[in-house]
Amino acid sequence: MFTGIVEELGEVAAIEPLKDAARIAIRGATVTADARHGDSIAVNGVCLTVVGVDGEVFTADVMKETLDRSSLGVLRPGSPVNLERAVRADARLGGHIVQGHVDGTGVLLSREPGEHWEVVRISLAAGLGRYVVEKGSIAVDGVSLTVVAVDGEAFSVSLIPTTLKLTTLGAKRPGDPVNLEVDVVAKYVERLVGSYVPGGRA
Repeated sequence: MFTGIVEELGEVAAIEPLKDAARIAIRGATVTADARHGDSIAVNGVCLTVVGVDGEVFTADVMKETLDRSSLGVLRPGSPVNLERAVRADARLGGHIVQGHVDGTGVLLSREPGEHWEVVRISLAAGLGRYVVEKGSIAVDGVSLTVVAVDGEAFSVSLIPTTLKLTTLGAKRPGDPVNLEVDVVAKYVERLVGSYVPGGRA
């Protein structure tokens, strides 16, 4: 489990295409400081399993399903990535509960700079709109954010200077894809309520 509080802005060191997957090497001094084989590290919001560590670089295998359903498939050597280690049981939950299971991808539609923050509008993948509510939580490329507004097909978030500086969201441009993970609580509520409501999503 993760919290959506990015620990480090890392960099893709290398990508090795495989038959139905890819092996990705990522450089990050903070997340590799105590990384071991089998650990979980979120890369742009996608939970990956460490298969090797060499100095400040860790490697992970990414299956075709993940490449197809997330924005990891467009990464190239040199691409910046948001990195977060799995949360410790005794740590503060600074963001919200993030599983690292991407629900879909969105596209950055626009940026509106302000004096102290920037409003960013992002499209919603089909079927995700019902889980996104104003003042609710959403993970964008692994960053825990509060929804400012939502219209069913897109939503807006406000990015503070720290987020703009320390995550990939500061450099994203209109047209760029982003990984989206909606609040898992909303999905469980829908499942539970659907089993009691006629015609619900059981």
